[in-house]
Amino acid sequence: MYMLDLKKSLLAVGVVTSLLATNAAAVEKNIDGAVIYPVKDGKYTAYSVNQQKKEGFSSYGRTPTKNEIKAWDTDVMPDGHGLPVGSGSVEDGDELYEAQCSMCHGDFGAGGVGGYPTLSGGQGSLKNQLGLNGTEAPRKTIGSYWPYASTLFWYIKTAMPFPHPKSLSDDEVYAITAYLLSVNSIKVAGEEIDDEFVLSNENFKDIKMNNTDGFYPVDPSRHDLKEQRGPLAQGTRCMKDCNQPKPVSIAAEIDVGFYPAISTKKDLPKTKENATVSKAAKVYEASCSACHANAAIGAPVLGDKDAWAAVVEKGIDKVYANGINGLNAMPAKGATDLSDEEFKEVVDYMINSSK
Repeated sequence: MYMLDLKKSLLAVGVVTSLLATNAAAVEKNIDGAVIYPVKDGKYTAYSVNQQKKEGFSSYGRTPTKNEIKAWDTDVMPDGHGLPVGSGSVEDGDELYEAQCSMCHGDFGAGGVGGYPTLSGGQGSLKNQLGLNGTEAPRKTIGSYWPYASTLFWYIKTAMPFPHPKSLSDDEVYAITAYLLSVNSIKVAGEEIDDEFVLSNENFKDIKMNNTDGFYPVDPSRHDLKEQRGPLAQGTRCMKDCNQPKPVSIAAEIDVGFYPAISTKKDLPKTKENATVSKAAKVYEASCSACHANAAIGAPVLGDKDAWAAVVEKGIDKVYANGINGLNAMPAKGATDLSDEEFKEVVDYMINSSK
């Protein structure tokens, strides 16, 4: 088995080497020094490129209304544009993080299981990427890589927690953001953040991230970097009477010829009248689905009959014990504060839903 895997690895290396040799003449480089290869015979190195024509959809779509644009304009900008009124303390953020985030991102953001990103640490490790001194491989975390805290706030607000995004209030988002800044030793108005610190829309712009100046382009007055690029998006924000690009329908990105035809139906699934959701199901959605609804994690996925049949073969008492005490990457009771009996009900729900 080992020799077979080795042969496969060597074959893969040979293919990549061949592709690189074919494109050896390419000299254009990306901003981080990586080579940019030309598209040849419909491929970018080993990857096919979609070269379908995007025509014939000019009659579709309409100009969105002001309210529709407002509903979609949820991003938060470094200058504070889009920040909601609210506040949250590091202390509250600590409790919220433990309940909502630690099962994926680990204690203090130090890294969890299943490929979820590490959120803290790595300060100074990006020096290698810029060709400077250093011994640690680059680690891109909030404290080492992100240039603006506004991105952190916006991402938590719109995409987290993973099992049920957009479920946090604005104050809760401020609190979790404050906590993550604190574990990354980020300063606000030049001061260290302690547990009593309260982050709000009033002091948000006082946050100074560690890697604010580590991105291209930088201010044209900087001459100490190895490569200079022209300034992008460094002008004055246009707030009225702006020159808007011609609206393009999303459908313009979809070519004809699909079979079966692409569906545009957007009806919600019908639900039974007076249907009730059990407490176990709610706990699963809030605390378990991050791992047990994602096949890439390695945990048995809800609804996978074969996977759960193999689990149950160990005996239900063994299944309960493993879940309550924790096993491998599975934290004890899924990092919840359920009683043993309540946790067993969640296990029963997952087993019964996978038969």
